[in-house]
Amino acid sequence: MAKTKPGKKDLDSYTIKGTNKIVHLTMDVSAAGDCVLMRPSDSDKPPYVARVEKIEADHRNNVKVKVRWYYRPEESIGGRRQFHGAKELFLSDHYDVQSAHTIEGKCVVHSFKNYTKLENVGTEDYFCRFEYKASTGGFTPDRVAVYCKCEMPYNPDDLMVQCEACKDWFHPSCMGMSIEQAKKLDHFLCSDCSSADDAKRSPNGYPVSPVSGPKVESKRRKR
Repeated sequence: MAKTKPGKKDLDSYTIKGTNKIVHLTMDVSAAGDCVLMRPSDSDKPPYVARVEKIEADHRNNVKVKVRWYYRPEESIGGRRQFHGAKELFLSDHYDVQSAHTIEGKCVVHSFKNYTKLENVGTEDYFCRFEYKASTGGFTPDRVAVYCKCEMPYNPDDLMVQCEACKDWFHPSCMGMSIEQAKKLDHFLCSDCSSADDAKRSPNGYPVSPVSGPKVESKRRKR
């Protein structure tokens, strides 16, 4: 364990006040601890999300946690954009020390890939695909795959349809369709491919991406 100040001791876990949920701190220094929901000062705001880096108790058994904050898109310098998912978070370089009593509950921050594979997204499920530098507003990675004619990164909340010819994915609205029309498609060619020979269309049914389903990683472009 790391060295602590006199009268303080490091803890491996903490039981959230009023619950039987336990926040664990991993013993593997290369991995992070549990992710938690923390009570905001403004009760009208949603809970803050943080990753627990350290748990420490003083001689009076007052427990504090060192956390690394996750930012919601609207909390970033650039703000929320069209491709940001409702459950998307950015892992920031902002660290803080808070009273453990401000922890309301636990949550799970998935990788983007794992999040898109979830059959059901629960209230405690989030995902992260960017690290965020709070002082400059910079992101890592600074380039991601883009899709559709609008050349936007994939938002796992949005339904998309795949062109049978070029294998790119498209938003129904960008193709002049409603979501209901897209769900009824058996075949689809994007506007760029529709002038090609229709005889080359696949006889198989056309895949439509589920709201929270996996994104097929074919013909990716970089933004």
